[in-house]
Amino acid sequence: MADEVTGTGTVRVDAWIWSVRLTKTRSIAATACRAGHVKVNGERAKPAQPVRAGDEVRLFHAGRERIVVVRRPVSKRVGPPVAAECLIDNSPPPPTPVEAAVVGIRDRGAGRPTKRERREIETLRGRP
Repeated sequence: MADEVTGTGTVRVDAWIWSVRLTKTRSIAATACRAGHVKVNGERAKPAQPVRAGDEVRLFHAGRERIVVVRRPVSKRVGPPVAAECLIDNSPPPPTPVEAAVVGIRDRGAGRPTKRERREIETLRGRP
């Protein structure tokens, strides 16, 4: 119990990612670990891998990469001000809305684009 409050020792990587609010749920954090989207000190991490203070955690989630250094391991979810104290965020800035503009994506098996859809695609790509 003392580890949860004081933040000493080690804690599971999926629990830590969830507790410092990098993901919405712990199951999302565990799924990201299993899919290979979480690296601890450059190595792929399984959900139960322990993290300790000083470890670098890389998480690819929601279309961007988060690079954080563990300051204090906590296993219970904490509020945003406390979560900010538990990590050092070295992530690149999020893309601007122009950079993150959604490119027209067609459903698989939808067939060829119609003439109207083709014109919209060409407009998105910046072609006349």
